[in-house]
Amino acid sequence: MSDLHWKTAVTKVEPNKLTIRGYELDKLMGKVSYAQMVYLLFKGEMPSENIGKMIEAILVSSVDHGTTPPSVLSAITVASTGAPLNAAVAAGILSISKFHGGAIEDCMRILHQGMEIVRGENKSMEEAAKQVINDYRSIKKRLSGFGHRVHTNDPRTHRLFALADELGVAGDYVKLANTFVAMLKETTGKNLPLNVDGAIAALLCEMDFDPVLANAFFMIARVPGLVAHIYEEKTRYKPMRKIHPTDVEYDGPENRSFE
Repeated sequence: MSDLHWKTAVTKVEPNKLTIRGYELDKLMGKVSYAQMVYLLFKGEMPSENIGKMIEAILVSSVDHGTTPPSVLSAITVASTGAPLNAAVAAGILSISKFHGGAIEDCMRILHQGMEIVRGENKSMEEAAKQVINDYRSIKKRLSGFGHRVHTNDPRTHRLFALADELGVAGDYVKLANTFVAMLKETTGKNLPLNVDGAIAALLCEMDFDPVLANAFFMIARVPGLVAHIYEEKTRYKPMRKIHPTDVEYDGPENRSFE
């Protein structure tokens, strides 16, 4: 066997047969959701329908957040130069990093730290949250996943947690995340509600995902939003325009109902 020989446990490709994690892809088509396939690829096992619905909701919750995030500004700026779609999308994805999108991973690690105190030191969630908060305050480090520059009561958080209850996903990590909110107010005197990144972090912890994969969910979710903004840039505006980061007005449909 060659020294260059290596192995993969993800996908097997044979003539007229494509297998992902042991499942024939064509036999999954029309039977499982895209979110279930994401879980299968990441975790190696097919999730339950409820877990698939939870991941689907997570992806929908982060599909777009307007024109001001760095990923969108980067993508439309590159699109304005005449660059092709893939280059503009790549620019947006490359802008997702530690301070934009990275809050999910950071918050997962915060929650893991708190849960280790609860389970390893036999402390209450309140005690564990206070200990982590004090540790972060001592080094003047902000706790990611709490507070938001726009939303004082993030509607996406409430919906995700309501769905988590319905689907049987909510557990100790959701409780701990909410405990952090209460302890932050008690400790700092500030109302720092859990934002969507913090909610996603808690739910990914509940589903036992590695924090290393946290940013992947944000990137997968944001690609359709990036494409929509890039397409609008290419079809609505002249190339090489001056793009103001905040002086933008929404002129699309208002208050549609899906019911």
